[in-house]
Amino acid sequence: MTALLETQKVTKRFGGLVAVSTVDFAIETGSITSLIGPNGAGKTTLFNVITGIYKPEDGRVNFDGHALVGLRSDQIAALGVSRTFQNIRLFSEMTVQENVLVGMHPRLKQSVVDAIFQTRRFDGEEKAARARARDLLRFVGLAGQGDAIARNLPYGAQRRVEIARALAGDPKLILLDEPTAGMNPQETEAAMALFRRLRDELGITVLLIEHDMRVVMGISESVTVLDYGEKIAEGTPAEVRGNARVVEAYLGRGSAAATGAREQA
Repeated sequence: MTALLETQKVTKRFGGLVAVSTVDFAIETGSITSLIGPNGAGKTTLFNVITGIYKPEDGRVNFDGHALVGLRSDQIAALGVSRTFQNIRLFSEMTVQENVLVGMHPRLKQSVVDAIFQTRRFDGEEKAARARARDLLRFVGLAGQGDAIARNLPYGAQRRVEIARALAGDPKLILLDEPTAGMNPQETEAAMALFRRLRDELGITVLLIEHDMRVVMGISESVTVLDYGEKIAEGTPAEVRGNARVVEAYLGRGSAAATGAREQA
């Protein structure tokens, strides 16, 4: 399969701290990939480099034939990269539908003149955008919730609004930063089903940062592990789960040694 996203020797520093160190990373088109590692491993920093929030000191990021380093976040989004954030970033006083419409803004063609004079093109595009927002809310399981104020929705539903807003940009790749954090087991199962549908029904490649290993092992085809900004493992969920360096990163050196002893017994 073809690599949709590829990082080559990406390094990001904050003063004397190396948050991401010479990371090589590739995601195949049509895959579901998890990026995991202990807190502070550099996962969200790598997301921020990919989406143009941070510019790396070294390395390259290529997406679908385009070099991303040096582009603004809106330019990267226009190429087909959408994301959600670790902490929910909805416009809390706006309606659910209005939040989704914000995600469509870069794709709309209307001009300032169209908006001022309420031209036929403005009316047509506005109606089409609202219909699209309703479709996306239905897809993520929030049919009929468009007029609700975003802050009044339960936590899991707010996460779904974020995903609908990310989908509004018609992405080829969606980056989900801890999308099941704070969810109960039932919400987590429903979220996993939604992530599969993103790929299977919409054809979107999925990359997620996730701490819930049930999610990682349950839906990922490939897993990449970071620790202290370095890539320490990559492979299938089964390969990564049995990797001694991964066990050590999460549980400490003694646990890794114990795991190896059990495997040899």
